[in-house]
Amino acid sequence: MELWILFISLVVILVGAETFTNALEHFGERLHISEGVTGSVFAAVGTALPEAMIPVVAVLASSGDLSVRHDVGVGAILGAPLMLSTITLFLMGTFAAQRRGWTQALRPEPTGVHRDLDWFLFAFALAALTIFVPSEWQWARVSLALVLILSYFVYLLLTIRASGKLVEQGHGTEADHPLFLSRLRIPENLVTILLQLLIGFGLIVGGAKGFVYGVEHLAAWLGLSTLALSLLIVPVATELPEKVNSIIWVRRGRDTLAFGNITGAMVFQGSLLPALGVLLTPWVPRKEALWGIGLTFLAAGYLKLRLRSHALRPYHLIFNGLCYLAFGLLIAFG
Repeated sequence: MELWILFISLVVILVGAETFTNALEHFGERLHISEGVTGSVFAAVGTALPEAMIPVVAVLASSGDLSVRHDVGVGAILGAPLMLSTITLFLMGTFAAQRRGWTQALRPEPTGVHRDLDWFLFAFALAALTIFVPSEWQWARVSLALVLILSYFVYLLLTIRASGKLVEQGHGTEADHPLFLSRLRIPENLVTILLQLLIGFGLIVGGAKGFVYGVEHLAAWLGLSTLALSLLIVPVATELPEKVNSIIWVRRGRDTLAFGNITGAMVFQGSLLPALGVLLTPWVPRKEALWGIGLTFLAAGYLKLRLRSHALRPYHLIFNGLCYLAFGLLIAFG
């Protein structure tokens, strides 16, 4: 029964995320903004909503044991950037290689991706540091959480400010598919776009609530730590929107959108979501969490170095996949 609940909830989440993302692309096109903003902000936030809503629902809106709900929330928060920086990039590189070959260079617009990774590494390092702040130092934890929140809004400001120049250089946003509601013969306008955004968001919230319930009961059935199961299963399921969108974009040669969708989501999930964890969960240095944090830094730092060398190719992203394999082995045998 638990598996059916997980499956149905996942389908609802994916439909909601796809609906939300489709509306965001049309919103970006209507505003005449760059692919960097659409990928790193609109598409990234839209497809990151499943991961964002699961810890929110787990901590604030679920019934059941509080410690279990905290584990689900922390697992979703830390597992999301781990998945994005490791197996998601590996899968994107694999599908790019099928179309272009393993040695063909990947060429995202460099300034946006570097900005994303710089802000992610800063914010995630701050979130990792907060794990070691004693819980009785509540003033320090709250202060660091507020810095994390502020850092994301500064990042948004810098990303949006860079948009105009990128549009002039030919990196303007164009929606790939018609607005879903327009297929029902509803006139396409700003109101219709906003309505579809609300529909997508509602589906994501409902699916997230069912998913949290399923993970709680599956962990008990399997006899596993809820935190370990959440780190492994919740991100695998909820990262599917990012994987699908980025794979489609990289196969079409739209590397800026493909990478921005992933690295922009990493900034969102490395700043705002850890702030939630700091404020609403114990946020303590358990070994599973530390393994995930360490491998996330390794994978993201490696990508940053490869991009700096101006020679990022699909086979380089095999390393990122191996980082996730190492995490799975640590969970299984550590």
